[in-house]
Amino acid sequence: MKRATVQKKEIVDCIAKEHNVRANLVLNVVNAFLDKVLNTLAKGGRLEFRDFGIFQVVKRKAKVGRDPQKAKVTIKIPARKAVKFTPGKKMKKAVAQEFGV
Repeated sequence: MKRATVQKKEIVDCIAKEHNVRANLVLNVVNAFLDKVLNTLAKGGRLEFRDFGIFQVVKRKAKVGRDPQKAKVTIKIPARKAVKFTPGKKMKKAVAQEFGV
């Protein structure tokens, strides 16, 4: 079964309708929230939302990969920083219920 992708506009419209608030006000709040998340992570910070999950910047080690079309050709993948998400208890439970795990 294919899952639909939910876009920011759909979330904004849904919240606006549920709380009887103008969509552009909700959009401003959502954008401000996302900007704070981005700025915090860009500075190497960590964001913790109880029961939802944790966003943090981690350093990935350099490694050697392979070209999938030419298995003998190796590619050096440099060390880099990446955002890691660790789901919280509530999210783990909700996902497990949805997928019957």
